[in-house]
Amino acid sequence: MALPEVAYKDNPPVTDEALNALFTDAWPGDSPRDFQMVLSRSLGYVCAYVGDRLVGFVNVAWDGGLHAFLLDTTVRPDMRRRGIGRQLVCRACNLARRAGAEWLHVDYVPEYKSFYVSCGFRETQAGLINLQGQENSEQGIAVDAEGGAPEG
Repeated sequence: MALPEVAYKDNPPVTDEALNALFTDAWPGDSPRDFQMVLSRSLGYVCAYVGDRLVGFVNVAWDGGLHAFLLDTTVRPDMRRRGIGRQLVCRACNLARRAGAEWLHVDYVPEYKSFYVSCGFRETQAGLINLQGQENSEQGIAVDAEGGAPEG
């Protein structure tokens, strides 16, 4: 059986309905969200389609300067292991490069390390704070009532 032809598009019109359907299929427990607000602030994004069906997506956020950030790399479970994710990341790299970014960052959980290394990323150390979790002061970081670090 021949593999279906996959078409990749940079920054195509894409609906919240299509993206939420993709994320629901790919990430059990994912909650619907407003992607349009996110995409309007992104450097760009790449979608993968088989016919009219959205089968893959990646978002490229940025700081407005030299740093871009890969977010939400997603491929439908029935379409994985066909090179779609790698092609999405490759196109996202080119999109960021054309926009003038010099660095493309990605965060991932350990089980995705080999995928991102195979895409050309090198492992680095980074930090992360879950802002939906405990208050920072409970994590040893002093914050004032407005969320900023107190003076002194």
